[in-house]
Amino acid sequence: MAHVCRQLSGSGASFAGWVGIIIATATNDWVRTCDYTVTTCVRMDELGARGLWAECVISPSLYHCVTLNHILTLPAYIQTCRALMVCACLMGLPAMGLVLMSMPCVRLGDEIPATKLRHGMVGGALTFIVALCGLVSTIWFPIGAHAEEGLMSFGISLYTGWVGSVLCLLGSFMILCCCGDDPSATPQGSRTATITPDRQGILYLATASGYKSNTKIKNKSSLRLFITEGTRNINMHYLGKGEMPTILEK
Repeated sequence: MAHVCRQLSGSGASFAGWVGIIIATATNDWVRTCDYTVTTCVRMDELGARGLWAECVISPSLYHCVTLNHILTLPAYIQTCRALMVCACLMGLPAMGLVLMSMPCVRLGDEIPATKLRHGMVGGALTFIVALCGLVSTIWFPIGAHAEEGLMSFGISLYTGWVGSVLCLLGSFMILCCCGDDPSATPQGSRTATITPDRQGILYLATASGYKSNTKIKNKSSLRLFITEGTRNINMHYLGKGEMPTILEK
């Protein structure tokens, strides 16, 4: 139960963080700038707001934005932050999809637990990359804006990007930690494997304590079953009705 709760919490935090990064990317209130002294700007109540895509003038009677569409003349920090935030938004979609498929309540076909673990690990790794892209952008942008012109304060979009990046970072750690432990794993010394038989409808679960079948075998003919355990192939033969199968390892 605790494993599922951690996985759900990590998935929820990652999704909320991804949404925050998308909001930060789409809005332009990253930093508040001032073309004059801070005292003059406060007295005139006129500030500038800059984001990834536009630069705006904010005053009680005016809100005007100019789109930053001259790519070749833009500073390097704006172009880099744009690329990182767009990559974070796009990469978050497959990351959330893989995290969703790794949830215990979601089952696709004959998916085995090992496949879910791989989905979770890849989804957690992608979420971690999303968090890194968001953190680099939201830290580099105000530093670049301060070096270029007077920086007065941080905007709401920048705070949203920070919160979203931190949530993605925490969520990725929780997801990766959950994928490191398989709650369905057997204790040390036991052996679990799924056996796919030649005949349809018969499934054995091999453990150190014995063998169980969810379908009765109605004849005494020998069945050759193959399982793959690591790199070894194991042959299992059914000896007769009511008898326990035996394993012959290659």
